[in-house]
Order: sequence, then C-alpha cells, then structure tokens
Amino acid sequence: MDMIKTIIEYLFVLLILTGALLSAVSSVGLIRLPDVYLRSHAAAKSATLGVLCVLSGAFLYFAFFLDFISAKLLLGIVFVFMTSPLSAHLTGRAAYRSGVPLWSRRIQDDLKGALEKEQAAEQVKSDASP
Repeated sequence: MDMIKTIIEYLFVLLILTGALLSAVSSVGLIRLPDVYLRSHAAAKSATLGVLCVLSGAFLYFAFFLDFISAKLLLGIVFVFMTSPLSAHLTGRAAYRSGVPLWSRRIQDDLKGALEKEQAAEQVKSDASP
C-alpha cells in the first residue's frame, strides 16, 4: 500500500514538474519569437498548460494525501483555463486591427480578407445612413 502511495505521489510530482518545464519553455518562446502574434501564442498555449499542470498536481496532491479539496485551486484552474486563451486572442486581434506588422516571413494572413469585408460592410452601412 505504501508503494502505491509513493508511486502516485511521484506522478503528482511529475505533473507539477511538467508544468514548470512548460512554463519555462513558454518564457523562452516569449523571448525568442519574432512578432507579437507568435509571442502571444507561446504565452497562451504553453504557459496556460504549464500553470494548469502545476495547479492540477497541487489539487490532486491535496485531495489524495491530505483529504482536502481546495476550492481556490479549482477556481484558479477554471479561471486560468478560461481567461488566458481569451486574453491572448483579444490581444492579437487588437494588435492586428491597430496595424502591428506581421513577421516578414509569414506566408498566410487569414484575417486580412475578413477584415476588408467587415470594413466594406461598415462603409456601406455608414453611406446608407442619413
């Protein structure tokens, strides 16, 4: 029985260390990537996953070994899961709309056509109103 507890404890430690490693990789991505869009992607994806792994490992450890269910950790997991990708998306969208240039070696710009259609529709709407 003690061996099983030790193995489970090591799995939780592995989950927490994986989260810390993903957060470190995210920080390297924030430094090394060339434009705001790729940096935002690094922060949103790997940092979110890293924080979620750390919080999940801590939650599971408290739940299994200390018989304590932490509502704060659960709320932290939910809020990070919801807010981090959303804030990265909105930051990238605001940067694109304000004219922050894309990386020079970027091949595809999916938002350009949609933004032009939206601006044309707004122009028609403003011309039609008295």
